[in-house]
Amino acid sequence: MNKYSSKQIEYFKTGITHDIDFRLKALRKLKNLILENQEDIIKAVSSDLGRSETEVYTGEIFFVLKEIDLFIKNLKKWSRPKKVKTPILLQPAKSRLLSQPLGTVLIIAPWNYPFQLLIMPLIGAIAAGNCATLKPSEISEETSALVSKIINSNFDEGYIQAVEGDAKVAAGLISEKFDHIFFTGGSGVGRKILAASAENLTPATLELGGKCPCIVTEDADIALAARRIVWGKFFNAGQT
Repeated sequence: MNKYSSKQIEYFKTGITHDIDFRLKALRKLKNLILENQEDIIKAVSSDLGRSETEVYTGEIFFVLKEIDLFIKNLKKWSRPKKVKTPILLQPAKSRLLSQPLGTVLIIAPWNYPFQLLIMPLIGAIAAGNCATLKPSEISEETSALVSKIINSNFDEGYIQAVEGDAKVAAGLISEKFDHIFFTGGSGVGRKILAASAENLTPATLELGGKCPCIVTEDADIALAARRIVWGKFFNAGQT
């Protein structure tokens, strides 16, 4: 049963999200909502992660606002038909590459960057003309509650909606018929999502976390390397 995706499937069928001006209006609206609720967002993330308010702005809000500005500035250019080569068998025809929305997108975010990694994929989904369902992490509960309230109070649920809940809720969402799933998190959950999405032949983008090695060579400046390693390890309260 498509409890959540069915509303968005019907909304997408209206064709309204294909309009570039509609997408730009939605992006500007999202930006204004972030600016209007910026202090509350910072406090919620800080409460969930124990991060300083300055670091929350730097690691969450700043990047999101810049991303929205980038899409607003370039969306019309990026959406234009692109000339491509025509195969010799189809001469003297001319070929164009047209970008079309996928339809409905499910975005599942982790708790370590509970705002940025939820809203960044949403920006792309809006810009591409899709409808989106957001599933914030239940672990970062204050951020989840606030962002869900902001989204659900200001957008038509058929267009953009936020769904709160635990792993069972996420599993239910994955079993529904979406046109694309975007997940950021651990590889264990990523495997389950990929397996579940295969049941509906739903393509999925998985950004899976892990630890990267840091190699310090013999000729390195040890003091400089140590400072940079410590900065990287402790940024975002050690959750990067």
